[in-house]
Amino acid sequence: MNAFPLARTLSAFPVLTGRGTRSLLLGAALLLGAPGTHAQAVSPAQAAFDRVNDLLVNEYGGLSGVDRAALRAEYQSRLDAVCAPQPQDCPADKAYPVLQAEVSALEDQHSFFMMPQEFQDFIASVSGGNRRQFGVKLAALDGQNRVVLEVIAGSTAAQAGLQRGDVLLTLDGKPYTYTALRDARLSGEGIQLGFSRAGQTLTTSLASSESSTVDLPRLSYVRRNGKDVAVLRIPTFISGGGVAQTVHDLVGQAQARGVQGLVVDLRGNPGGSLIECDQSISAFVPTLTRLARTADGADATVVRGGVRLENGRVVGAPIRNPQLWTGPLTVLVDEGSGSCSEFFAYETQFAKRGLVVGEVTAGVGNTSTRVFQVGAAAVQLTLLHYVKPDGTPYPESVTPDVVKEQGEAEIRLLTQGVDSALEASVDALAGAPALAADLSRP
Repeated sequence: MNAFPLARTLSAFPVLTGRGTRSLLLGAALLLGAPGTHAQAVSPAQAAFDRVNDLLVNEYGGLSGVDRAALRAEYQSRLDAVCAPQPQDCPADKAYPVLQAEVSALEDQHSFFMMPQEFQDFIASVSGGNRRQFGVKLAALDGQNRVVLEVIAGSTAAQAGLQRGDVLLTLDGKPYTYTALRDARLSGEGIQLGFSRAGQTLTTSLASSESSTVDLPRLSYVRRNGKDVAVLRIPTFISGGGVAQTVHDLVGQAQARGVQGLVVDLRGNPGGSLIECDQSISAFVPTLTRLARTADGADATVVRGGVRLENGRVVGAPIRNPQLWTGPLTVLVDEGSGSCSEFFAYETQFAKRGLVVGEVTAGVGNTSTRVFQVGAAAVQLTLLHYVKPDGTPYPESVTPDVVKEQGEAEIRLLTQGVDSALEASVDALAGAPALAADLSRP
């Protein structure tokens, strides 16, 4: 993850990502719509405009009630005004701000237009490729993004020794600002970063680099109230593949250690590949079933034992040596937990498999989206929504069983080495259900 947020997070079908966090994330399997064809007399800007509006008519499957014909007419006039000086040769990039405003006016928080640089960052992430980054995710404190929440293994931030809870203080001897750190990332020039850790002031050298976007799950252990507890951190469900397999492997390690409870930490996880997410869930929920509703009908998904079936056909590579955690389970979420991480939390609740702890989630957990390329840019559109077999709709947001707000006061505690939300999740294990032996069998 990167220290420099976009105005939104992005996704590709069957990738699900939410917009509750403002991190530059992403990665998994990319499925792009093929570029459309247009008459030669149409300018590049008009061709881009027509492409997006054709998609709004033929592909959009969201719940927006906005009149799309009226929307097209309004923004056509805006494009005409922008292209008035050169109507036949108006370049495509002149249409991009118009399209960004038009898709925003659709009033569907799942659908949005990506500018070219956003789209390139997205492609790097979904392929598990490289991107210029520090490899650190920050939280706001005192009006600035300045507390380290997460460091990607192998990144320049990790090599510089930054750790969760560090507070950024200075940059090249001047007071830290978000803008200065962003500019340093873009330039790639080395900086001297001053920070505090547990009251001690430290300095390190740091430079952004083209580095991997892969950020796979990881396992740690805590001991609380005399119990050994595993903490499975899943920062994203899109890291160029391998998320679900890693989840099962780590669950196997936790079980071999004989831990007495397990916390799945999905804080700030904006979503990702629904295949990776579903197969990860299968390490905790024996069986889940879901219907995807479109204008053409409904498709059934069943996930069991690390195998995902769509209408009876296997989709995705089955998990090798699948695991099933049967002990007490809690799932830790916050307002940045979006889309398929909301699916994860909801499936846990629906199956009465564990307790969800934290904040109400981002609110994008009931639809699927697809990214369509538009010249050098792209548009993400909602295609379908989900229900349970009995017709119960998936909620937009997941409401925790145990509410634990995670505001600036909790961030300040983190700088002192106290993760109060994680502690609440560990404590909640005492009332979390275990899986009965007969239910653990497929």
